[in-house]
Amino acid sequence: MSAALAHGRQQVVPLLGAFVRRYPHILVDINLTDTVVDVAAGQADVAIRFGPLADSPLTARRLGETGRTIVASPDYLARKGTPRTPEDLHDHDCLNFNFRRAEPVWPFRKDGRDYALTVHGPVEANNGETLTQLALAGVGVTRVGHFSVGDAIAEGRLVPLLEAFNPGDREPIHAVFVGGANTPARVRVFVDFLVERLR
Repeated sequence: MSAALAHGRQQVVPLLGAFVRRYPHILVDINLTDTVVDVAAGQADVAIRFGPLADSPLTARRLGETGRTIVASPDYLARKGTPRTPEDLHDHDCLNFNFRRAEPVWPFRKDGRDYALTVHGPVEANNGETLTQLALAGVGVTRVGHFSVGDAIAEGRLVPLLEAFNPGDREPIHAVFVGGANTPARVRVFVDFLVERLR
């Protein structure tokens, strides 16, 4: 199976012990990467995908959804100030993903209107864990999946920002696989397990 680095480490890997106890005859071969693997070409039996799915011959099962949160460390905010409106981010070091989108934009909602704001900063990365680590180190402001930063927010190590302007920025999470009558039993039971534990 293939899963994104942060989600895989934090949400999927902790479940694998229960899966292998339930199905000791199934070998789980897990690859954590933020690179999109080609399930149809056999690079994985199952992949976990975030966001809207492109049209494809793959079967998808919904596992849930996640939101994104803009955060910075108390140290960074003490040095650079706290942004009060999205446009204040133009004066901040924004840490962004370096894949998926041609434009480094973050979505906002103000006065009932949705819009995207282009942000800039000194570092881009291909995964949310790196961006979270940089935010914790006071390097800048980032926008990552809430599952990556929930504990750090609860502990006061990161501060959520601009929540009043959050457009309800939710992303569905799916398991995708080659479906149909020839789907191996190991794939069916693994996907059923993910749905049971992650939904």
